[in-house]
Amino acid sequence: MDEVRIALVGYQFMGRAHSNAYRQVQFFFPELKVKPVMRVLVGRKKDLVRQMAERFGWEEVEYSLEAAAAREDIDLVDITAPNDVHAKLAIAAAKAGKHVFCEKPLATSLADAKAARDAVKKAGVINVVCHNYRRAPAVSLVRKMMENEDLGEVYHWRALYLQDWAMSPSVPLMWRFQKRVAGSGSLGDLMAHSIDLALWLVGDITSVACTMKTWIKQRPKAVAVDGGLGGAAAAGAMGKVDVDDGVVTLAEFANGALGTFEATRFAAGHKNYNWFEINGTKGSVIFNLERMNELYYYNGGDPADRTGFRLIQVTEPCHPYMGLPGGGPRYWPTAHIIGYEHTFINTVADVLNGIATGQNPEPSFETACRTQAVLHACEEAAKARAWVKVPKV
Repeated sequence: MDEVRIALVGYQFMGRAHSNAYRQVQFFFPELKVKPVMRVLVGRKKDLVRQMAERFGWEEVEYSLEAAAAREDIDLVDITAPNDVHAKLAIAAAKAGKHVFCEKPLATSLADAKAARDAVKKAGVINVVCHNYRRAPAVSLVRKMMENEDLGEVYHWRALYLQDWAMSPSVPLMWRFQKRVAGSGSLGDLMAHSIDLALWLVGDITSVACTMKTWIKQRPKAVAVDGGLGGAAAAGAMGKVDVDDGVVTLAEFANGALGTFEATRFAAGHKNYNWFEINGTKGSVIFNLERMNELYYYNGGDPADRTGFRLIQVTEPCHPYMGLPGGGPRYWPTAHIIGYEHTFINTVADVLNGIATGQNPEPSFETACRTQAVLHACEEAAKARAWVKVPKV
């Protein structure tokens, strides 16, 4: 079996999720034609890099992407570092002839996203952005339903992505609160996922109106703690928060549908409420990540005496990602649910299969530029307090 030798850049929240996926993917996807080899973990803090490499099974460590990308024993560079270096590292990896797998958002600006897209095109390498929620089986089932036109002509898209972890003023000024690193706040961190799903399921967004709010404008500066697992502690001195805490967007789609998006880190009681609903001439669907194995579907063609939303448990082998090619369950028996980590396993399987076949999985950097263009338009609309057209990419 051929090998795909991986260099992973970053070792905190997303680094752990990707590492776990590489460790498990062959067990659940035995049909893969390539084997992932966890060759090298890349990071700047030497003690933490070594600690995390040992914990998750990486063979070696490097402290420079340039050094890792130049190695002849690396085929794929996986980028889970903070947002401000995504495009820079992706371009460097592409120039070194490596396939690139990058966490979202692709960049902190539309110009940088385009530069990364152009670099992977020129290099001719496989390129994928990790919007893992596409690979929740229920969401992939919605995609199948949209391709079948089961909902008919779409009238409405509405999406919520709600969290509450940032509500306390004592939460330290980690990089997610700093524009120079994060690019934006809940807009790029949360709403980017909703925008990607809207583009995939409904189609292009042509114009947006947007408003944003920052409620806590200063936070105690942060110091890293807990062995690099993503935590931080307050250092005492205060620093400025210059990204949004919450954002609301109205959208017009090219197909005539209307959309609403809301994302916030200030929705008390909501931990990771990633929810969307689509309404069409023939029916509706509702998905909620906090119940990710379930899909609510309304079929307008049902007899009048039995209409209503039905619950589909998306755990059968016939559902996307849930069945082995030869039949039978890929994960567990029907109704034995899968979780968040499996969306990454499914994504990594698609990346590896793309490398094996030469067929680029979605979302590609080209597709991610469309999401970045909508994010850009949202920022411009919030500044102008007016409708803004989404730029062509």
